[in-house]
Amino acid sequence: MYAFKKPVMIIGGGLAGCEAAWQLIRRGLPVDLYEMKPLVFSPAHQSPLLAELVCSNSLRSNLTDSAAGLLKQEMRLLRSLIMDAAAQASVPAGRALAVDRSAFSRYIENVLGHEKRFRLFRQEVSSIPDDCHVIVATGPLTSPAFAEFIQSLTGSRYLYFYDSISPIVMGDSIDYDAVFRASRYDKNGSDYLNCPLDQHTYEQFNKELLNADVVSKHSFEDARFFEGCLPIEVLARRGMQTLAYGPMKPVGLTDPKTGKPPYAVVQLRQENRDATMFNMVGFQTRLSWTEQKRIFRGIPGLECAEFARYGSIHRNTYINTPALLNKTLQLTSNGNIYFAGQITGVEGYVESAAIGLIAGLSLATIREGKKFVPPPKTTAHGSLVEYISTARTEDFQPMNMNFGLFPPLEGRCPKKEKGMRMAQRALQALNAWSKEVS
Repeated sequence: MYAFKKPVMIIGGGLAGCEAAWQLIRRGLPVDLYEMKPLVFSPAHQSPLLAELVCSNSLRSNLTDSAAGLLKQEMRLLRSLIMDAAAQASVPAGRALAVDRSAFSRYIENVLGHEKRFRLFRQEVSSIPDDCHVIVATGPLTSPAFAEFIQSLTGSRYLYFYDSISPIVMGDSIDYDAVFRASRYDKNGSDYLNCPLDQHTYEQFNKELLNADVVSKHSFEDARFFEGCLPIEVLARRGMQTLAYGPMKPVGLTDPKTGKPPYAVVQLRQENRDATMFNMVGFQTRLSWTEQKRIFRGIPGLECAEFARYGSIHRNTYINTPALLNKTLQLTSNGNIYFAGQITGVEGYVESAAIGLIAGLSLATIREGKKFVPPPKTTAHGSLVEYISTARTEDFQPMNMNFGLFPPLEGRCPKKEKGMRMAQRALQALNAWSKEVS
C-alpha cells in the first residue's frame, strides 16, 4: 500500500499545498503540485501566483501567548515555508503579523521552483489516480468538477458556509487630515490608520447598512456564515451597538484632536510595503459594489476613497472531516489519499498551512515505513488535528485556532497568565515530539 515510487501528487497550490510540498521535499520525497490557476480562477482568486492570500494580508496575532501566535511559533520550530515567507514579506501591523501579499507569494513560488524534487503543473484536476499518494489541498474554493469527484469519493454530503472579503482602499485617496495613526493602547507603535466616528455619524452609518442592497445568494443555497467572520451588515442587524463593540470598537484608542476615545472607529491596516493600499479591518461584506462605494465614503477620511478591491462573498466548502479522516489526515476508506488545509474544516490562513504541514509530515513518515503519531493535544497543531478528527459529525463547523481547543491547564492559573502557561506547555511538548518525528 505504501510502496509507491511515484512523486507525491498535491492538488492545490494554496498555503496548505505549498507547505505540505515543502515538508515532503525536505525529507527527500519528490512532489508534483497541480494548481489550476491561471487557466481557471475561483470566484475569489485574482493572482496566478501560488499561496495567494485572498481575504486579508493579516496572519493575525504574532504574540506567543495568544493561540494564533503560538501556532505560528510552533510552525517556525518545524521549519515552515509559510512562516519563512511571512518573515521575508512582513509589513507593519502592530502585534499582528501582516505581509505584502505579492512578495509573500513570490517568495514561496521562488523557493519551491528552485527545488529539484518539485514540479509544478498548471492544470485543473477532476479526479485522483490510484497509483500514487495524493494530498488534496484544494481549499474552501474547490472547483465544481473536483468537488463533485470528492463528493462521490467520500459518499458524504458536503457542508458549507459563506465567507466574505474586506475592501482595500487606495492609500492616496485617504484624507490623512481626518484620520490618526495609532495602535490600541499605544502598543507596538502606530501601525494603523484610524477613522474616528462620533455618535451621530456612527448611527447613520449603521442605518445605511441596514437598508443597503446586498449581493443575492443562489436560490439553492442557505446563507450560513462563519461566526468569526460575519459580514458587517449581518452584525448591524444584531443591534445598534454591535459594531461599536465589535470591529468598530474604539477601546484603547485616543483621538489626538479631542484627547478622548472616539465613539467608534474604522481601522485601516497597511496592505503592502509601499503603503499604497489599506485594508478595512473587520469589514468583510456582501454589499453590492455600488453600495460599498456610497456607504463607506460616509466614513470620515474616506469621503473620496478609491477601492483597489471591493468586498465580496463566496461559498466556502469543507468536508465532514471527523466522519472521513483519521488523525494522520488519511481518508479512512483509502489510506493513499490525504486531505489538508481549509477543506478539512480549519479556518484561517495559518491554520490551513499548519494542517498542510502535518499532512506533509504524516505522509513522509508513512512513506518511510513508520507509524505517524500526531503532535500532542497540548500543542497548537495537535489540538487542531484533534478537533477536526474527533468533533461531533452532526454539527461539525470550521474552527479558528483558539485556546478552547487545548486541554485545560493543571491547577489554578490567573487569567492573565493562562496564555503564557499554555504556550510554555505547548512548546515543550512540541520540541519533544519533533525530535521523535525527525
